[in-house]
Amino acid sequence: MDVTTTAAFAALALSLIAVPGPDWAFILAAGARERVVLRAVAGVMAGYVLIAALVAGGAGTLVARTPVILTLLTVAGAAYLVYLGVRTLRTASSTTITASAAGRTGGHFGRGIAVSGLNPKGLLLFLAILPQFTDRDGWPMPAQLAVLGVLYIALAGTVYLTLGLLADRVVGGRPRAARMISRVSGVAMLAVGASLLIERFVLAG
Repeated sequence: MDVTTTAAFAALALSLIAVPGPDWAFILAAGARERVVLRAVAGVMAGYVLIAALVAGGAGTLVARTPVILTLLTVAGAAYLVYLGVRTLRTASSTTITASAAGRTGGHFGRGIAVSGLNPKGLLLFLAILPQFTDRDGWPMPAQLAVLGVLYIALAGTVYLTLGLLADRVVGGRPRAARMISRVSGVAMLAVGASLLIERFVLAG
């Protein structure tokens, strides 16, 4: 695999991980209110492992070799990110609401799997973005997808574990901080959605 391409993927992955969203809200709630960070982060990472296995097992190869599917997934993912961004900006307290939901009954590990497994940001990256960083002349496609998937999971795990351990300082007893995270999340989702469309239809053309 090309080192430059892999580094570019890592940079993009970090930029997406840094965007507050469902993962952030769940980890912050677990760390700030219930102090079960390790189980929560492990659950989120397990959800991404399942997605990565699905992609490396064949779904990612199909997307990478079928430009039409890649385009449709990019458009759908970008549109959904824009929708989420608008909705988040209209409900500035959504992060607080989501965080409260993390306190319901049920295992944090299982809820973490559900949070990441249904997170459109993660699905978009694994199915629509990750295949774009593969090389048809390099390693076998499943191997490349697996390596990139593991890289993303390692980066996300490091960021989320740090976030969870610092949760008390970020949102503990600070509703204003929670609302600010919600607003930043909305703007960031709009920016990511727009950039995906621009890169796919303007820069690529």
